[in-house]
Amino acid sequence: MSCRGPANHNSVALVLPHKSMVSFLGGAIGADIHNDRAGIHCRSVTDSARVLDALKDPVTGYYDPRDVFTTVPRSSVRDAPYAASASAPGAAGALKGVRIGVIRESMLTFPGVKADEPIAAAAASEIKDVLGGRLGATLVESIDPLWNDDPDIENMTTTYTRALAELVPIFFPDLLYRLTNAGAPVFPEFAALIKPTEFAPGRTFGSGTMAPVDYMVALAAGKIPPPAALNIRTIQTLAEERQFRFHVAQYLSRRAADWSARGFTETLADWPALNARSKFWSDEQRAEWKNWEEVENVRSPLGERQGVAERVMLRELLRRVEMKVIQENRLDLVVRLHTSLPPGKIGLAPWPGPRGDTRGDLRMGPYAGETEVLVPAGYVRTVYDPVFVLSPDRKRYVPTLNNTPTTLPAPGLPFSLVFRAEPGAEDRILRVASAYESASKRRVPPPAYGPLRQEEASGPRPQGSGLSQASGLSN
Repeated sequence: MSCRGPANHNSVALVLPHKSMVSFLGGAIGADIHNDRAGIHCRSVTDSARVLDALKDPVTGYYDPRDVFTTVPRSSVRDAPYAASASAPGAAGALKGVRIGVIRESMLTFPGVKADEPIAAAAASEIKDVLGGRLGATLVESIDPLWNDDPDIENMTTTYTRALAELVPIFFPDLLYRLTNAGAPVFPEFAALIKPTEFAPGRTFGSGTMAPVDYMVALAAGKIPPPAALNIRTIQTLAEERQFRFHVAQYLSRRAADWSARGFTETLADWPALNARSKFWSDEQRAEWKNWEEVENVRSPLGERQGVAERVMLRELLRRVEMKVIQENRLDLVVRLHTSLPPGKIGLAPWPGPRGDTRGDLRMGPYAGETEVLVPAGYVRTVYDPVFVLSPDRKRYVPTLNNTPTTLPAPGLPFSLVFRAEPGAEDRILRVASAYESASKRRVPPPAYGPLRQEEASGPRPQGSGLSQASGLSN
């Protein structure tokens, strides 16, 4: 969210290269080193692609010996400039012949919850009207029990859930043994069919007769239906990892060595020095950082979930799931809604999840490490802000969903579409994203800055305008 959230909330374009085409660890600290990436915010996709080109070293390219994640296959990094692919026209039919998968899991609404409805509906219309209607792309939608099938749009023959059923037993079988915070199986259908089996130390479940491996064989073959909760929304939770202790120590020692090579002595070179010289806003934060200093092992205790291993396994699983969906549905790329929730009010109630369910597949991009291009897609003026409600024991305030609408002044709050494909397909992603940006013209310049001269001639396209209106816009 550290790149995608700001881009979405400020209605600017973002190019977020795959993990790790662009160096992140060479000089950055304080993040999840397995999942976070360096992104490029600009006014337009074209400008972001130009910055991406400018970051390429004439000798070493994008490789950084200090960032082990830049050890990617050389075939995943193009020799040609990326900006050349990021200026596609938004003319009618510009994407004819392009097949785009629509990830409906990103734009679901939930029974009794109004908060997701305005953006989910606006995004669905935007995809259908602009990508499909004006630009002429062939849309292919995924399937989810909470999504009402659009009869005008082709369905995926291999869905994300079907791909998970085939690949989880091979790449991440531990997923099926997950327990909820209350200690119950996340996938009770699995537990109901297998023999009593230890899911975690001291926790045994199973009331059936199948060996777990035979269940997995049947699941992969389609002879057993996938558990109801097995989808790309629910599997993206990871155990805590301890790489932050390693990461900060490595950064500080490298920083001191760099200064020493230039003839300076840097004494802020390790965790004890960092904590001794830091200012904390609370004793709680001071204790947290002292705890990090005292971590001695990046591996979690034996018997606990291993955060590093889960990150590696989940990346392998998600990349292959996405490629199976792309290959078997003959897709060029996929598009998803960044989030169905508008930016929240700073300092007030955060958005709670829908009761008993999981909202969106937001983490799949960073967890899979794939290239994403985010483009402003419009604004909504109706929101349902969450509220704080006093708990029954009157000891705390609980963030609670609220179905009372608030109408905002124009233009409202922004939302964005995200275009994604496998590493090495950046030219394809940039072509489609820039064509959509050119056709839709959804971004509204901030009042204090105003439009550039080339924007003044056409201006943003009104939300919900018909194709006859859009076809008269300058490209």
